[in-house]
Amino acid sequence: MLFLVYTQWSQVLHSVIFAFLKYIKMKVALIGASGFVGSAILNELLQRGHQVAAIVRNPEKIKHAENVSAIKANVLNESEVEDAVKGQEAVISAYNAGWANPNLYDEYLKGAQAIQAGVKKSGIKRFIVIGGAGSLYIADGTQLLETPQFPEAFRAGASAARDYLNILKNEKELDWTYLSPAIEMNQATSGMRKGTYRTGLDHPVFDANNRSIISVEDIAVAIADELENPKYIRQRFTVAY
Repeated sequence: MLFLVYTQWSQVLHSVIFAFLKYIKMKVALIGASGFVGSAILNELLQRGHQVAAIVRNPEKIKHAENVSAIKANVLNESEVEDAVKGQEAVISAYNAGWANPNLYDEYLKGAQAIQAGVKKSGIKRFIVIGGAGSLYIADGTQLLETPQFPEAFRAGASAARDYLNILKNEKELDWTYLSPAIEMNQATSGMRKGTYRTGLDHPVFDANNRSIISVEDIAVAIADELENPKYIRQRFTVAY
């Protein structure tokens, strides 16, 4: 009887703490805040009342709004990253080297590692990275990007994101999290925020129609949820409907 009462009170206490944490506003550095994914995350963070340092190549792309400051930085330079993120409580990286970039693979890896190094030098521990779906494993243990059906136009970027995940897995100082979106997450699947999603770890999450799909708005919801209520410290996770 006493054990049952203790368990019930523990559950109530956990719920109260989680509800309270949702109202704690954080100072967050968001790298790549003007991109497709980054801009959705910026909107979600601002709607939740967080203070955001939007770190971008072109600050003029960030609309003036309450609780957001635009900071120009070259993410290929770890010292610039360090200076840009100092004073924040967490860093979210939505860095993308550009799908049309002929040096996409090399530049993504260079930038991702410079960001990681800059965050470490700043003393910030919480680090969330938005990666790709290509490194998710399908049923036979093969990674998605290794299948013949994987679009060649995305292979360099997906390979870079996969290889960076393997680098990040060796990180012992930062409290990192790596999010792989659903297989289908693009402009065509976006435009609506449901506020709900299902999670997985290394395998895609499929719906009743055998589709792994989500909007960019709900990727932003998942990122903000993980920021406020961490569940995947030093892990990769994925989300889909």
